[in-house]
Order: sequence, then C-alpha cells, then structure tokens
Amino acid sequence: MNLDLLKQLCETPGVPGHEERVRNVIRAEVEGLFDHVETDPMGSLLCRRDASGDGAPRVMLLCHMDEIGFLVSHVTEKGFVYLHPVGGFDPRNLFSRRVLVCTDDGDLPGVMNPGGKPVHISTPEERKKVPEVSQFFVDLGLGAATKEKVKVGDMVVLDAPFTEMGEKVVSKALDNRVACWLGIEAIRALGGAGRGAEIHVAFTTQEEVGLRGARTASYRVRPDIGIGIDTTLSCDTPGVPEQDRTTVQGEGFGLHVRDGSFISDKALVSEFEALAKKEKIPYQRTMLRSGGQDGAAAQQAAAGARAIGIVVGTRYIHTVTEMVQKSDITAARDILAAYLRTF
Repeated sequence: MNLDLLKQLCETPGVPGHEERVRNVIRAEVEGLFDHVETDPMGSLLCRRDASGDGAPRVMLLCHMDEIGFLVSHVTEKGFVYLHPVGGFDPRNLFSRRVLVCTDDGDLPGVMNPGGKPVHISTPEERKKVPEVSQFFVDLGLGAATKEKVKVGDMVVLDAPFTEMGEKVVSKALDNRVACWLGIEAIRALGGAGRGAEIHVAFTTQEEVGLRGARTASYRVRPDIGIGIDTTLSCDTPGVPEQDRTTVQGEGFGLHVRDGSFISDKALVSEFEALAKKEKIPYQRTMLRSGGQDGAAAQQAAAGARAIGIVVGTRYIHTVTEMVQKSDITAARDILAAYLRTF
C-alpha cells in the first residue's frame, strides 16, 4: 500500500473550515482518475467519474478531510495564545503537547499546557483535577511579538509524526485521512471498470463539527447510494469491556450498521456482506453507540438515499497516537473497489 501518500495526508494540517492544504494534496493526486473535479462553495472537493450510458445510478463515496484541532480565540499582551476547539477533545490527552500555529506567513511551533501550577508546587488535591479544554493555552516562546504574528481565527493542530510500527501505522489525523486515502486508492484499484454507475467521490469539509460539507455535497450530487467512509473505535485494548470494543484490529474492515446519526440500509449491509464473503475480504459488523459520520448526510439529503458506512477500526481515536492496522485499510480499499466493480 502507498504509505507515502497516507503519511503526506496525515501530516498536512487541516482543521474544520481550513482544509485547503489537504484539498490541494488530494487534487494533485487524483489527476487523471476522474472525468470532472471541482471545489464547491463549502470547500469540499467533488470528483466525478462518468457512466458509460444514460440512466446510471449515482454512487457517492464521502471522505471527510478535516481533523480535530483548534482556532485561535485570543492572544494576550504577553503572547499566550488561547483556543477554541473544532472537534471533540478529551482534555486528558492535551497535556504537554507540541502544536503548530498555522498563520498566513507560515507555521509556528508552540507548546500547549493548561494554566496552573507544575507538579513541584501543586497540592495532591490540585493534581487530581482535570482542566477544561478552555484552560489550555499555547506558548510560542515569542513573548509580546506573538501578537504581531498570530491572529484570531488562525488554525492550530497537534504536531506529531506519522510512524510505521510493525503491522500498524500511528499518526494524528488518521481520522479521517484514512478515508481520503481510500477514496483515492479505491478508484485507482477500480481501473476502467465500474462504468455502469456514475461514481462521485466527495472529499468533504467540516465533518468534525456536524457533517456540514457532506450535507451540501450530498444535496449537490443527490446520490442513489451513499457510502460514508471513516474511522471508528477499536477498543480492543486493556480497560474496556468486550461489549464496548466496537471493532478488533486485524479482523478486516468495519461494515457499519448504525451510529448516533444514521442506520445503514439493511439491503446494502447484506449486499456488502455477501460480496466480502465471495471475494474473501475480511470484515466485521460494527455499531457505534454515539457519534456520526458523512453517510448520514448522504442518506438524508434531498429526497434521501440508500446509505451505508465502510469504516476502519482505530485505537486511541481523537489523539496524536491514533493507530490502525494496515491489513484493515487494505480490506476497506478492496471491498470498495469490488463493490464499484459490480456496476
């Protein structure tokens, strides 16, 4: 598999509303794979592969480009930068993090910490408290000069490298650059097949703050079938009850049955399941208690669509140590290509 592309996608900053760098990477990569490519008013990259005849069904793959991150909300006179989150963070994962503050004039390294006393002068009671996300700030080491370089609305991302570890890869932003990789590589694997359907791949914006780009893109395309491609939980780790693990890494792609935003089309679930068995592609049925993904936007747009989710189980999700198994990504690519090939 093309890990260099996945690494580039993961390490490129792009929080909700600021996905342009990721979009530029994808636009260059899909050159020649589609018949038409455009950017919509929300910033989503809409790619279309035309059908060979009239009246073909419209099949839409939705892959969101944004990662969880922050926007600068205030810079103090001493140069400390306060933030608003865009996406869901557990503050326990934010202590002592390196970040990039992305300005119009370049990216500036910084460190993120919560306000308060260090361990040497804090009481045992104080050390038990978990700060709110709003209590964290960024120090760029520039003092008062920070106000000249950083403005309200600048993007801030957690700064961590993409790493290969045995059969796993670890990175920030695997949610959801894995899906961006899949949207590209599934079409590449399809080759010249699948022309019985009009295939749309939408690389969408602002999923982490409410499926916003997917909603407008789905109204634009009005698909007959929508496939939301995303990560999901893989809690096959110590401290989590078996019934809450969602997926097990190494057991294949996730055939997403439901989450907090939608219930997959029952017939599509059966169709994908039968195809996975026929093609000997490993899979597991998955359900998520809460949360949502872009498949819901496709299902509910305009007069509605049949929709399903294809997901990749991810350990330590919404952290800088997100971990996926390479064979699960490959299985997700293979089922998407196999399904599109049926048209």
